[in-house]
Amino acid sequence: MTEQQTKSEDLLNRRRNIVANGVGVFNTATVQHAKGAIITDVDGREHIDFAGGIGVVNAGHCPEPVVEAIREQAGKYLHTSFNVVTYEPYIQLCEELAEILPHGEKTKAMLISTGAEAVENAIKIARQATKRPAVLCFTEAYHGRTLMAMSLTSKVNYKFSSGPFAPEVYRIPFPNFYKYGGTQAMDEFVESELARLRDSAHSIVDINSVAAIIIEPIQGEGGFNCVPQRYLEGLRSFCDEHGVLLIMDEIQSGFCRTGHWASWQHYNVQPDLSTYAKSMGSGLPIAAVVGRAEIMDAAAPGTIGGTYIGSPICCVAASATIKYMKDINLNERAVHIGKVVTERMKNLQKEISDIGDVRGIGAMIGIEFVKDNDPGKPNHELCDKIVKACAEDGLILISAGTFKNVIRILSPLVITDEQLNQGLDILENQIRKNV
Repeated sequence: MTEQQTKSEDLLNRRRNIVANGVGVFNTATVQHAKGAIITDVDGREHIDFAGGIGVVNAGHCPEPVVEAIREQAGKYLHTSFNVVTYEPYIQLCEELAEILPHGEKTKAMLISTGAEAVENAIKIARQATKRPAVLCFTEAYHGRTLMAMSLTSKVNYKFSSGPFAPEVYRIPFPNFYKYGGTQAMDEFVESELARLRDSAHSIVDINSVAAIIIEPIQGEGGFNCVPQRYLEGLRSFCDEHGVLLIMDEIQSGFCRTGHWASWQHYNVQPDLSTYAKSMGSGLPIAAVVGRAEIMDAAAPGTIGGTYIGSPICCVAASATIKYMKDINLNERAVHIGKVVTERMKNLQKEISDIGDVRGIGAMIGIEFVKDNDPGKPNHELCDKIVKACAEDGLILISAGTFKNVIRILSPLVITDEQLNQGLDILENQIRKNV
């Protein structure tokens, strides 16, 4: 073992010695500093970042306008609690969110610190607005690790020995065409899935007791599964018919990742409420619930929020991030990156049957590995080997999916074409070596 390797290993050993085992280790890279799409580890070795802090740094590591906004605000005040003393950065950010994410004729927003908090508060708002208790969610969904969010999350591995879970949560199948479509055409598959949705009102839960249905238009942890267009349209109609609110979770898919501020804007299907976090603040902990004003205002004063609702430091970071994203047209950049990644991975798929599917919208691309070209045989062993081999080769990747057999591409959107193609070269090379 070289001296350089020892520095990173020493840091990881210290982690194992003091940090609780339950805190996940998705990749064994370390960091000394990071800029753009490059992470430099404690040994001085550069890594191309295709993980983006789990989709948090769409605007890149340490974008200068964001760093400067943080510095300036830190010299003014760090915390007053918005509940106690009103400050302008919170209000400005809410105004900006309403402008880029309009929900009907009038939009309102609230700020919190994390995606899980956004989900928890969205459910509370929906329940107060409808005076109903139940929530419908989907298989393969991920909504966080707090009590309600964890109850909504599908993946069992995140929930071992953590019950009892929140009551009045009911789950229906996500319309995963790759996994369950079989020989059906897309239209036929969607119609059968919408029939299953309608049946749920008779076989799973009384629809008149359902406050909301929550869905990720593009599932994150679930494996970058995209909801079919006609299914989302049908889901909107179903909610309208039964007085159910539609919540869209955009925590991983928002803020330019798909080429829009939110993936629902691709579908032209309007949610009643939507949730955001991750790349909204370029790494600072901030999240939001955005929705139709009359629904947002249904929550009684004091029933939503918390002490750290919209830290002023995080608010200015988010506002600076939004402005920076606009200035450099990051939505357009995401479309370009997505085309490059998709074309290269689909070409590789033609020669390697272990690649079952390449899918996504914009720069949110998943590569699913299976055995015998069978969607029912996830190949998590191969996926794990590729992630580890790429790490050795200077490319940081993370997996996703219920069976951890999907490599997800979440590179910072400021990545240069040279860095992007260099990273894809490493990925292609390791896929070929390990199949």
